[in-house]
Amino acid sequence: MAGALKSRKDASVDQISLPDGRRIDVRTSGPDTGYPLFFHHGTPGAATAIRALESVAHENGLRVITTSRAGYGGSDRHSGRSVSDVVADTAAVLDELGVQDCVVAGWSGGGPHALACAAHLPHAKAALVIAGVAPYDAPDLDFLAGMGEDNIEEFGAAIDGEGPLRTYLDAARDHLKDADPEAIGSSLASLLPPTDLAVLTDEFGQDMAANFREALRVSAEGWIDDDLAFVRPWGFDLADVKTPVSLWQGTDDLMVPFAHGEWLTANVPGVVAHLLPGEGHLSVAIGRAEAMFAELLDLSGK
Repeated sequence: MAGALKSRKDASVDQISLPDGRRIDVRTSGPDTGYPLFFHHGTPGAATAIRALESVAHENGLRVITTSRAGYGGSDRHSGRSVSDVVADTAAVLDELGVQDCVVAGWSGGGPHALACAAHLPHAKAALVIAGVAPYDAPDLDFLAGMGEDNIEEFGAAIDGEGPLRTYLDAARDHLKDADPEAIGSSLASLLPPTDLAVLTDEFGQDMAANFREALRVSAEGWIDDDLAFVRPWGFDLADVKTPVSLWQGTDDLMVPFAHGEWLTANVPGVVAHLLPGEGHLSVAIGRAEAMFAELLDLSGK
């Protein structure tokens, strides 16, 4: 492995080698002595700053650690990965950093990855799931119902297999990899209700654009593998979740519909759920960050 990474107040981005030889991008930020928060980004996404969340995490004494998941940014692809495979990568990064325990969080496509860590990552003491997607094969859940048109098309392609999905996401990558905030708003129009458009400010829009650019600068492989992992068995049972979980979901979400949050609330052991009227996919995270991180730390016992 590469030499141990150093935590520092200013953000730092490094690349380490994993036990199987793959390389992964790792970003750390926040107070040197802060309690570690491992953050799983959305889909697509990468290890870049979302200042509206990161600044609140820092104010709550959290040192933020994130990676570009396999296939995103400079991280090597892990073809055929399941959601549960993120646990080994997360553990390797934490061990390299010398972290013995932490809290974990995941937004959107990061939600299932945070739940996998809540089930099987020894370091995890509590987990936060923000508008996280539910399993495709979940009983009593219509996975696509309530999604915006773009997500219905995207997941429909994923269900059809890697070939159709690659064709769809390669085209989507062309629109997003160099998009500015205005272009992102128009590209995601079917997925953004008014409550989400209201928080797509200059700073947040710039951060989303930078996140997409880094995620997709090499290829769409990470996005492809995320989507395939979501519609296949996740590789772990939600009944195995051992740590406390804080879950936040809005009724107006068009990316991950409200029914997903309701289903997870009913099926994640011991979850503390906040099912919020009038909140969307973006607004629920940006507007509730202070309460989310405070509850996450409380659940961890810190």
